[in-house]
Amino acid sequence: MAATVSERVRTRRDNLRAAGLRPIQIWVPDTRRPGFAEECARQSEVIRQNAAAEKEDMDFMEKLIEDEWE
Repeated sequence: MAATVSERVRTRRDNLRAAGLRPIQIWVPDTRRPGFAEECARQSEVIRQNAAAEKEDMDFMEKLIEDEWE
């Protein structure tokens, strides 16, 4: 007799647990949600606007490191 889908899933999960694995649940952003693309664009713009200031900071830190290693 063929195993049902739920029996096959249970067997597969039991085998994975026996192999030392455990199931976890991960929540991720819903890319289909209205406004998702706009929020991505907004966050990207914030990063872009701050990139110049961050580059100045990185240049300063790199200069300090160069001075220390010379």
